[in-house]
Amino acid sequence: MRKTTALIAAFGILASLTACAGGAGSNGCDPLVSSGDASSAVSAPGDFGTAPTVDFPLPLRTKTTQSSQIIAGKGAPIQDGQPVIVDVTVLNGTDGSVLQKTSYAKSGGSVITIGKSSLPAVSKGLQCATVGSRVAIVGSPKDSHGGQASSGLAKDDAVVYVIDVKNAFPARADGADQLPINGLPAVVLAPNGAPGITLPHTTPPKDFSATLLKKGDGAKVANGDFVIIKDTGINWADNSVFTSSWKTGQASAIGVGASSVVAGLSKGLIGQRVGSQVLIVVPPKLATSDGSDTSATVPTDATLVYVVDILGVAK
Repeated sequence: MRKTTALIAAFGILASLTACAGGAGSNGCDPLVSSGDASSAVSAPGDFGTAPTVDFPLPLRTKTTQSSQIIAGKGAPIQDGQPVIVDVTVLNGTDGSVLQKTSYAKSGGSVITIGKSSLPAVSKGLQCATVGSRVAIVGSPKDSHGGQASSGLAKDDAVVYVIDVKNAFPARADGADQLPINGLPAVVLAPNGAPGITLPHTTPPKDFSATLLKKGDGAKVANGDFVIIKDTGINWADNSVFTSSWKTGQASAIGVGASSVVAGLSKGLIGQRVGSQVLIVVPPKLATSDGSDTSATVPTDATLVYVVDILGVAK
């Protein structure tokens, strides 16, 4: 028996009638999972960037996560640490019910970071995919929901993800190194790009500053842009880290100038170019937001120091 159902849109990819035999691997990239009977059984016709009509035999089960390419994209294969914007449709593999779906709006989508996704099935299944691809992933119960019963899922249910990969960004800022400036916090990068910040033994500065550590040559960031970043933020008073993309493994998409974003962070990003790494010192008067962003606990009445990698502007 086959049941056709609209799956939750989560990743943007071009449509096709049937899944190809090959996985998401491409040009010199070693995928973490391969194609199999389960992922090859998923079809998802429809144009790239539009919600597909997903069809697969019921029940669809697998003990290992599988990934099959439905439509081939172009460009370099996606690697560990890269943020991607996707549209996705998510279904229960046992009964075909839709669990979640993105809007498939032209400028919408979800941001995930390959290798550090909260959903191992998705992160594994997208490794080595390319922008413009539509990928069918059938996630094992362990990789999809930890093998535990959850809303809409029994503990042994597989999960089907049909993902359109709309855009991909570098894992770290790749601009040209700039000379350090005396009197500012010193920044040393780990091999993976994570910044270590050393504060000078002085009182916190009263003035705002934004200093280039790496100078990119991409698009300029404007007020109102949604920007993909990796950042580390510390409190000058006690050197404590209050946010770190490098610890969570997740890039962020922030609305520059939005009330939910620290005012000084937005100010430091406006006018900078994609590919840049920026050291931003934010005095207390600019260290404010409306508090609606709960992804980081921003100290109040404090001087903040950010090191921000500007990876891209979401379109």
